[in-house]
Amino acid sequence: MASIDSTSIADLWDRVFGTQPAPEDWLVALAGALALIAVVPRPLWRLSRNAITIAHEGGHGLIALVTGRRLDGIRLHSDTSGLTVSRGRPSGLGMILTAAAGYTAPPLLGLGGAWLLSAHHITLLLWLATALLLAMLVMIRNAYGALTVILTGAAFLLISWLTEPAVQSAFAYTAVWFLLLGGVRPAFELQAKRRHGGAGDSDADQLGRLTHAPPALWLFLFHAVSLCSLIGGGRWLLGL
Repeated sequence: MASIDSTSIADLWDRVFGTQPAPEDWLVALAGALALIAVVPRPLWRLSRNAITIAHEGGHGLIALVTGRRLDGIRLHSDTSGLTVSRGRPSGLGMILTAAAGYTAPPLLGLGGAWLLSAHHITLLLWLATALLLAMLVMIRNAYGALTVILTGAAFLLISWLTEPAVQSAFAYTAVWFLLLGGVRPAFELQAKRRHGGAGDSDADQLGRLTHAPPALWLFLFHAVSLCSLIGGGRWLLGL
């Protein structure tokens, strides 16, 4: 029995932390095209943006915990907005980093995912995504948010456990392309809202009050992080 268990654990370790064959170039390009289709048309974006909101609010929550703040909960809403509530000092570096983590989280997660895929760790990426979603589920405080996270996590888990390597590759590359491409659009949406006098309590405006720097400077940072992540991550995915 011990021998069987040891063999099973070793097989599982190799499956998760080992490398998988790189997909064909056409599959990488197709995954990027599918992700772009999910981001550009407004009707599809209204649905797919929920995944970006998960990453956005997850970024707030993760950095809040890392910087020593107390995370009270996360809410995800059907209009693709979200809210992360944490307690601690109302100012200071921890609060600044927490506020800055939202818009930067999706593209940076995409960049990290692109690095893993460039190293051929496809299964590891799927399992890490599942683990992060499971950890986030514990802090979700509304039914819609819980349903969204459960469905997203279930997709990653089922794909990683039940499908062939080619399907895993296609799903993983599409998900990472989506984070990279979808991470760009929210900053432009925020810019448009602020231009028309809306989003007065946005992350950029909160950061402006916390740092006494113009909100436009923080908006520029969001643009810079998302576009640089897209360029860098895209080069990794395409093997350039």
